[in-house]
Amino acid sequence: MYDLLIVGGGPSGSSAGRLAGQKGLKTLLIEKETFPRYKPCGGALSEQALSCLDFPLPESVREREIFGVRIHFKESVIEGYKSYRIATMVTRSTLDNYLLEKVKEAGTEVKTGEKVLDYREKGSFVEIYTNEQIYRAKFVIIGEGSQGKLKSKTRKIDAKSEYGICIVTEVEEENEKIDRYISRAMEIHFDVMEMGYGWIFPHEKYYSVGIGAFANKLSDPKRVMREFLKKNGFNGNYRLRGHTIPAGGIKRNVIGSRVVLIGDAAGFVDPFAGEGIAYAIRSGQIAVEVIAEIVHQNKELKELRDYEIICRREFVNNFKYALISVKMMHRFPDFFFKLLTGNHEVFEKFTEIPALKKQYRSYLEWLLPRLPKYLLSTMTSRH
Repeated sequence: MYDLLIVGGGPSGSSAGRLAGQKGLKTLLIEKETFPRYKPCGGALSEQALSCLDFPLPESVREREIFGVRIHFKESVIEGYKSYRIATMVTRSTLDNYLLEKVKEAGTEVKTGEKVLDYREKGSFVEIYTNEQIYRAKFVIIGEGSQGKLKSKTRKIDAKSEYGICIVTEVEEENEKIDRYISRAMEIHFDVMEMGYGWIFPHEKYYSVGIGAFANKLSDPKRVMREFLKKNGFNGNYRLRGHTIPAGGIKRNVIGSRVVLIGDAAGFVDPFAGEGIAYAIRSGQIAVEVIAEIVHQNKELKELRDYEIICRREFVNNFKYALISVKMMHRFPDFFFKLLTGNHEVFEKFTEIPALKKQYRSYLEWLLPRLPKYLLSTMTSRH
């Protein structure tokens, strides 16, 4: 009988597993893959994600530090840089493998290459069935990502308007050429499709190139991706890999009586930027903090609700404003990007969001009272 069993060894499961070991919980983490394994992802690790870790990432994991953003919309391009870092580029296979090693360092038992098939809540414990054996635990944390099936036992399956589809590939290139093209910035293209964007991120000897949009707005993602690659001068025969990501800001049930969903499995992803690693890490930590109190202090099961309350306070409420932002932007794209490209202050405030200097709510509260003035100046500039 374990105190806790964690399903999934990605950033959410690893953060939960490390803290569980530190808090003295008898814990088993089960991951279906053998690490290191490939993970389709743009690989931009936000400052928020880094701030959640209780250890620094070594040079072997960090590839490039990002200080700026270059935004494309139709014929307009705007580029700006901060005096502080806004993101760090990583390769997910390397990052995830390192995070899983930190779990073992904390004393948590880890099994890889074993897949959890199902579970059943049985009053005082949960029974977990894998392709190899049966386990029992007082609590289960599910951090299997967005495409796992176990989460559907706790929350309903998302509609196409509630999750996104991403296609990503890696384009090998010499570092010198990458530096000449874009060295310390992320390139975002907001004119690729409705309710989504394309990206070109500089890494160590390769670009991460991808597109992502809400599933109900992207009927043929591979075609859109091939067109995006060709438009930006990438003419090779690249392997395209797809994955889904949930949109945060949509109400979902994330706990059972003894089961907690974390990370992508819970739907904890910024619906504007598509960034989920920070919330994966933090939700895993919050889940363990709540479970450890119940186990060590013999609290009632209903205290598991604290997990939802804390997540809502820390980041879920902000997702609602991010969702409002993305809908506003794609409802009035020309006006929105004329604002960004024509007003330095609007752009500067906008780029403070990924750097943890501002949240979507405070950005909207700052922007909305100024919109009439900006609209008037936009109309005046046309005449």
